[in-house]
Amino acid sequence: MSHLPLKTAARHGMWSCHGCSLLCRLPAGADQAAWHCPRCGAALHRRKPHSLQYAWAYLIAAIICYIPANLLPIMLTDMLSGTQRDTIMSGVVYLWQGGSWPLALVVFIASVLVPLLKILSMLLLLLTVHWRSRWAPRQRTRLYRLLEVVGPWSMLDIYVVGLLVALVQLQSLATIKAGPGAIAFGAVVVLTMLSAMHFDPRLIWDVFEDDDE
Repeated sequence: MSHLPLKTAARHGMWSCHGCSLLCRLPAGADQAAWHCPRCGAALHRRKPHSLQYAWAYLIAAIICYIPANLLPIMLTDMLSGTQRDTIMSGVVYLWQGGSWPLALVVFIASVLVPLLKILSMLLLLLTVHWRSRWAPRQRTRLYRLLEVVGPWSMLDIYVVGLLVALVQLQSLATIKAGPGAIAFGAVVVLTMLSAMHFDPRLIWDVFEDDDE
């Protein structure tokens, strides 16, 4: 990519408040370490403090939880004939073989594909910023915005478990409860959202600004 001359707000002494998103202009010669937002009183920072450290920590934790979320049973069904333990993939296979392929597709996308893509996307963003890559900054910024949009809908994965429980209408003959995989799965959802929240997308552009100085 060719050299991009940038005139960022931070270079002109204008910082965005992380509390209320107000764009603040710092007076010339102001003590930047002690400056606060005039609207909400939050401390102002040029970039989110320790953004990469927090984002990496939450992402690594999400990757660790992703393994038991897919290997441990996510639903336990106690019946007269015994206890049935269903993982995410066994549920997908059962629904597919039973002819409910639309529901099987929803479960696979929401519970397997979407969390994996979120983890890989965050990994891409963090690695490229860590390596100070100049590759496709606009596309990476759009990718982060997409992660922000998808983040709140990640709880669809938990709703899918509830849907599977509701489909088994055997309340008098069976007892259905969430398994340990559901806890790990919920942790993956929360941790990936926290990783995206702590990542500062403006770090993507800092490599260009530093080169202009």
